[in-house]
Amino acid sequence: MSHLFILTGASRGMGLSMAEQLIAPNHHLLCISRHTHSSLAALAAQKDCLLEQWSLDLSDVQPVASQLTHWLSALPLLTYESATLINNAGVIPAIVPLSASDPLELARALRVGLEAPMLLTAAFLNATLTLQCSRKVLNISSGLGRRPMASQAAYCAAKAGLDHFTRCLALDESRETNGAKVCALAPGVIDTDMQTQLRSADPDSFPDQTGFAQLKQSGQLTSASQAAKRVLEWLQRPDFGQQAVADVRDAQ
Repeated sequence: MSHLFILTGASRGMGLSMAEQLIAPNHHLLCISRHTHSSLAALAAQKDCLLEQWSLDLSDVQPVASQLTHWLSALPLLTYESATLINNAGVIPAIVPLSASDPLELARALRVGLEAPMLLTAAFLNATLTLQCSRKVLNISSGLGRRPMASQAAYCAAKAGLDHFTRCLALDESRETNGAKVCALAPGVIDTDMQTQLRSADPDSFPDQTGFAQLKQSGQLTSASQAAKRVLEWLQRPDFGQQAVADVRDAQ
Protein backbone atom coordinates (compact mmCIF):
# COMPACT_ATOMS: atom_id res chain seq x y z
CA MET A 1 0.00 0.00 0.00
CA SER A 2 1.19 3.51 -0.76
CA HIS A 3 0.50 6.99 0.53
CA LEU A 4 -0.74 9.87 -1.64
CA PHE A 5 0.38 13.44 -0.94
CA ILE A 6 -0.62 16.62 -2.78
CA LEU A 7 1.48 19.68 -1.90
CA THR A 8 1.15 23.25 -3.11
CA GLY A 9 3.90 25.86 -3.01
CA ALA A 10 6.69 23.31 -3.28
CA SER A 11 9.14 25.43 -5.27
CA ARG A 12 10.96 27.17 -2.42
CA GLY A 13 11.27 27.65 1.33
CA MET A 14 9.46 25.30 3.66
CA GLY A 15 7.39 23.94 0.79
CA LEU A 16 10.48 22.74 -1.04
CA SER A 17 11.81 21.21 2.16
CA MET A 18 8.50 19.41 2.74
CA ALA A 19 8.61 18.04 -0.80
CA GLU A 20 12.15 16.75 -0.24
CA GLN A 21 11.13 15.08 3.01
CA LEU A 22 7.98 13.55 1.53
CA ILE A 23 10.00 11.85 -1.20
CA ALA A 24 10.23 8.30 0.12
CA PRO A 25 9.48 4.74 -0.98
CA ASN A 26 5.76 3.96 -1.27
CA HIS A 27 4.91 7.64 -1.51
CA HIS A 28 3.10 9.21 -4.48
CA LEU A 29 3.73 12.96 -4.39
CA LEU A 30 2.10 15.62 -6.55
CA CYS A 31 3.65 19.09 -6.27
CA ILE A 32 1.71 22.10 -7.57
CA SER A 33 3.80 25.26 -7.92
CA ARG A 34 4.67 27.96 -10.41
CA HIS A 35 8.04 26.30 -10.97
CA THR A 36 9.28 22.70 -11.03
CA HIS A 37 12.56 21.37 -9.62
CA SER A 38 14.87 18.96 -11.40
CA SER A 39 16.48 18.23 -8.03
CA LEU A 40 13.18 16.81 -6.75
CA ALA A 41 12.89 14.55 -9.78
CA ALA A 42 16.43 13.27 -9.23
CA LEU A 43 15.76 12.64 -5.55
CA ALA A 44 12.52 10.80 -6.34
CA ALA A 45 14.36 8.53 -8.78
CA GLN A 46 16.92 7.70 -6.10
CA LYS A 47 14.31 6.90 -3.47
CA ASP A 48 11.83 5.01 -5.64
CA CYS A 49 9.12 7.60 -5.10
CA LEU A 50 6.45 8.41 -7.68
CA LEU A 51 6.69 12.19 -8.17
CA GLU A 52 4.64 14.48 -10.39
CA GLN A 53 5.15 18.23 -10.69
CA TRP A 54 2.64 20.65 -12.16
CA SER A 55 3.83 24.13 -13.10
CA LEU A 56 0.66 26.13 -12.52
CA ASP A 57 -0.37 29.53 -11.15
CA LEU A 58 -2.72 29.21 -8.17
CA SER A 59 -3.95 32.77 -8.60
CA ASP A 60 -6.10 31.26 -11.37
CA VAL A 61 -7.19 28.25 -9.37
CA GLN A 62 -10.40 27.07 -11.05
CA PRO A 63 -8.60 25.29 -13.92
CA VAL A 64 -6.15 23.82 -11.38
CA ALA A 65 -8.99 22.46 -9.25
CA SER A 66 -10.61 20.98 -12.34
CA GLN A 67 -7.32 19.37 -13.38
CA LEU A 68 -6.90 17.94 -9.88
CA THR A 69 -10.41 16.47 -10.00
CA HIS A 70 -9.71 14.71 -13.31
CA TRP A 71 -6.30 13.53 -12.11
CA LEU A 72 -7.72 12.04 -8.92
CA SER A 73 -10.54 10.35 -10.81
CA ALA A 74 -7.99 8.49 -12.92
CA LEU A 75 -5.95 7.20 -9.97
CA PRO A 76 -6.43 3.76 -8.39
CA LEU A 77 -7.47 5.43 -5.14
CA LEU A 78 -8.45 2.17 -3.44
CA THR A 79 -4.80 1.13 -3.47
CA TYR A 80 -3.74 3.99 -1.20
CA GLU A 81 -3.39 3.61 2.54
CA SER A 82 -3.82 7.36 3.02
CA ALA A 83 -4.51 10.52 1.02
CA THR A 84 -3.31 13.93 2.18
CA LEU A 85 -3.62 17.46 0.81
CA ILE A 86 -1.19 20.10 2.10
CA ASN A 87 -2.16 23.65 1.18
CA ASN A 88 1.12 25.49 1.66
CA ALA A 89 1.24 28.13 -1.10
CA GLY A 90 0.97 31.75 -0.08
CA VAL A 91 1.81 35.23 -1.33
CA ILE A 92 2.92 38.29 0.60
CA PRO A 93 2.21 41.48 -1.37
CA ALA A 94 4.14 44.73 -1.04
CA ILE A 95 4.52 45.69 2.62
CA VAL A 96 2.63 48.95 2.60
CA PRO A 97 -0.61 50.27 4.13
CA LEU A 98 -3.79 49.13 2.42
CA SER A 99 -4.36 52.58 0.94
CA ALA A 100 -1.05 52.30 -0.94
CA SER A 101 -1.52 48.70 -2.09
CA ASP A 102 -1.72 47.53 -5.68
CA PRO A 103 -5.25 46.11 -6.20
CA LEU A 104 -3.90 43.32 -8.40
CA GLU A 105 -1.39 42.30 -5.72
CA LEU A 106 -4.12 42.29 -3.08
CA ALA A 107 -6.34 40.11 -5.24
CA ARG A 108 -3.52 37.67 -5.97
CA ALA A 109 -2.62 37.33 -2.29
CA LEU A 110 -6.22 36.49 -1.40
CA ARG A 111 -6.66 34.10 -4.32
CA VAL A 112 -3.48 32.13 -3.62
CA GLY A 113 -3.79 32.28 0.17
CA LEU A 114 -7.50 31.57 0.60
CA GLU A 115 -9.42 30.88 -2.60
CA ALA A 116 -6.95 28.27 -3.83
CA PRO A 117 -6.96 26.20 -0.61
CA MET A 118 -10.76 26.23 -0.53
CA LEU A 119 -11.21 25.12 -4.15
CA LEU A 120 -8.44 22.52 -4.04
CA THR A 121 -9.76 21.14 -0.76
CA ALA A 122 -13.27 20.87 -2.19
CA ALA A 123 -11.92 19.00 -5.23
CA PHE A 124 -9.78 16.69 -3.09
CA LEU A 125 -12.53 15.83 -0.62
CA ASN A 126 -15.13 15.26 -3.30
CA ALA A 127 -12.85 12.95 -5.30
CA THR A 128 -11.91 10.90 -2.21
CA LEU A 129 -15.32 10.92 -0.53
CA THR A 130 -15.97 7.17 -0.76
CA LEU A 131 -12.52 6.10 0.40
CA GLN A 132 -12.22 4.24 3.68
CA CYS A 133 -8.53 5.05 4.16
CA SER A 134 -7.16 7.94 6.20
CA ARG A 135 -7.81 11.35 4.60
CA LYS A 136 -6.19 14.54 5.84
CA VAL A 137 -6.10 18.21 4.91
CA LEU A 138 -3.28 20.31 6.35
CA ASN A 139 -3.56 24.05 5.78
CA ILE A 140 -0.35 25.96 6.47
CA SER A 141 -1.44 29.04 8.40
CA SER A 142 0.51 31.72 10.25
CA GLY A 143 0.62 33.57 13.52
CA LEU A 144 -0.27 36.62 11.43
CA GLY A 145 -3.70 35.10 10.88
CA ARG A 146 -4.23 35.33 14.64
CA ARG A 147 -2.85 38.78 15.39
CA PRO A 148 -3.09 41.96 13.33
CA MET A 149 -0.08 43.69 11.82
CA ALA A 150 0.17 47.03 10.05
CA SER A 151 0.88 46.97 6.31
CA GLN A 152 -0.02 43.27 6.16
CA ALA A 153 -3.79 43.42 5.67
CA ALA A 154 -4.02 41.02 2.72
CA TYR A 155 -1.68 38.35 4.13
CA CYS A 156 -3.22 38.53 7.62
CA ALA A 157 -6.74 38.39 6.18
CA ALA A 158 -5.92 35.39 3.98
CA LYS A 159 -4.46 33.45 6.91
CA ALA A 160 -7.31 34.42 9.25
CA GLY A 161 -9.75 33.27 6.59
CA LEU A 162 -7.80 30.03 6.21
CA ASP A 163 -8.11 29.38 9.95
CA HIS A 164 -11.85 29.96 10.03
CA PHE A 165 -12.42 28.05 6.80
CA THR A 166 -10.65 25.11 8.47
CA ARG A 167 -12.87 25.35 11.54
CA CYS A 168 -15.95 25.22 9.30
CA LEU A 169 -14.47 22.36 7.29
CA ALA A 170 -13.84 20.37 10.48
CA LEU A 171 -17.54 20.68 11.33
CA ASP A 172 -18.50 19.49 7.85
CA GLU A 173 -16.16 16.50 7.95
CA SER A 174 -17.24 15.48 11.47
CA ARG A 175 -20.63 14.57 9.99
CA GLU A 176 -19.20 12.23 7.35
CA THR A 177 -18.75 8.49 7.83
CA ASN A 178 -15.05 8.74 7.06
CA GLY A 179 -14.60 12.47 7.33
CA ALA A 180 -11.19 13.93 6.71
CA LYS A 181 -9.06 15.08 9.61
CA VAL A 182 -8.24 18.76 9.07
CA CYS A 183 -5.98 21.32 10.70
CA ALA A 184 -4.74 24.85 10.03
CA LEU A 185 -1.23 24.83 11.46
CA ALA A 186 1.04 27.80 12.10
CA PRO A 187 4.62 26.59 11.48
CA GLY A 188 6.47 29.15 13.60
CA VAL A 189 8.89 31.84 12.45
CA ILE A 190 10.97 30.48 9.56
CA ASP A 191 14.06 31.82 7.81
CA THR A 192 12.59 32.13 4.30
CA ASP A 193 12.30 34.71 1.53
CA MET A 194 9.23 36.09 3.29
CA GLN A 195 11.32 36.94 6.36
CA THR A 196 13.87 38.65 4.13
CA GLN A 197 11.07 40.69 2.59
CA LEU A 198 9.79 41.71 6.04
CA ARG A 199 13.26 42.65 7.31
CA SER A 200 13.93 44.70 4.18
CA ALA A 201 10.70 46.69 4.34
CA ASP A 202 10.66 50.44 4.83
CA PRO A 203 10.24 51.07 8.60
CA ASP A 204 8.09 54.12 7.82
CA SER A 205 5.58 51.84 6.08
CA PHE A 206 6.09 48.78 8.29
CA PRO A 207 6.29 49.54 12.03
CA ASP A 208 7.26 45.95 12.88
CA GLN A 209 10.34 45.92 10.64
CA THR A 210 12.76 46.27 13.58
CA GLY A 211 11.20 43.31 15.38
CA PHE A 212 11.66 41.03 12.39
CA ALA A 213 15.26 42.19 11.97
CA GLN A 214 15.92 41.34 15.61
CA LEU A 215 14.52 37.82 15.14
CA LYS A 216 17.22 37.18 12.57
CA GLN A 217 19.97 38.84 14.58
CA SER A 218 19.13 36.87 17.74
CA GLY A 219 18.97 33.51 15.94
CA GLN A 220 15.28 32.93 16.66
CA LEU A 221 14.36 31.85 13.13
CA THR A 222 13.82 28.17 12.34
CA SER A 223 15.39 26.82 9.15
CA ALA A 224 13.06 25.76 6.36
CA SER A 225 14.21 22.16 6.77
CA GLN A 226 13.58 22.12 10.52
CA ALA A 227 10.18 23.75 10.10
CA ALA A 228 9.18 21.21 7.44
CA LYS A 229 10.22 18.35 9.71
CA ARG A 230 8.12 19.70 12.58
CA VAL A 231 5.09 20.27 10.34
CA LEU A 232 5.26 16.76 8.88
CA GLU A 233 5.68 15.29 12.36
CA TRP A 234 2.49 17.14 13.38
CA LEU A 235 0.74 15.64 10.38
CA GLN A 236 1.59 12.15 11.64
CA ARG A 237 0.41 12.73 15.21
CA PRO A 238 -2.31 10.28 16.28
CA ASP A 239 -4.41 13.24 17.46
CA PHE A 240 -4.06 15.17 14.19
CA GLY A 241 -7.28 17.04 13.52
CA GLN A 242 -8.50 17.19 17.10
CA GLN A 243 -7.49 20.86 17.02
CA ALA A 244 -8.82 22.52 13.88
CA VAL A 245 -6.45 25.44 14.42
CA ALA A 246 -3.04 24.87 16.01
CA ASP A 247 0.53 26.11 16.25
CA VAL A 248 3.50 23.77 15.80
CA ARG A 249 5.11 25.43 18.81
CA ASP A 250 2.34 23.95 20.98
CA ALA A 251 4.26 20.66 20.83
CA GLN A 252 7.40 22.13 22.36
